[in-house]
Amino acid sequence: MAKNMDFLVCLHIMALDIIAGVLGIQAEVAQNKVQNLRVWIFECRDPSYEAFKLGLAAVVMLCLAHVVANLLAGCVFISSKEELDRASPNKQLAAASLMMSWIMLGIAFILLISGVLSNSKSRKNCGMSHQQQLSIGGILCFIHGLFAVSYYVSAAAVLRDERNPHQQHHHAHQPKPDPQPLPA
Repeated sequence: MAKNMDFLVCLHIMALDIIAGVLGIQAEVAQNKVQNLRVWIFECRDPSYEAFKLGLAAVVMLCLAHVVANLLAGCVFISSKEELDRASPNKQLAAASLMMSWIMLGIAFILLISGVLSNSKSRKNCGMSHQQQLSIGGILCFIHGLFAVSYYVSAAAVLRDERNPHQQHHHAHQPKPDPQPLPA
């Protein structure tokens, strides 16, 4: 039953991140449909309410995926180099995946929010060109999904290992039966 729940949670996390990524890319497409005037690296363009809505929805989905992964997986962290050296491969993977999922969340969130804010104004926006923030943020949502699922799976394995520490080594430490002599 736990394996089925793990699969459903992973599916849920990936679905949220995929939806966030698609919404971010669609927001970029909507933003590109508005009128703009570009001279070198400067650009003047009208905001797109459609890009604003899609980008904001992408931010919400990304954050929701991150919250689901972190709440349901628990907290697996490594606080020192010595602990890292002693940690199981599952715990090392969980810690690395957790760190990478936070990094992807931070970068994607900043890009998506920046794209949303640039489309929230009711007047023409002029300044430095901010090309493809929404679509890059959307692509990072897909990568976030991979790290979030990796974290969930490895953290679940760490929790199983910690709940049953002797079950995983039980078979390895059982004495082997003496071989029976063959009848002559």
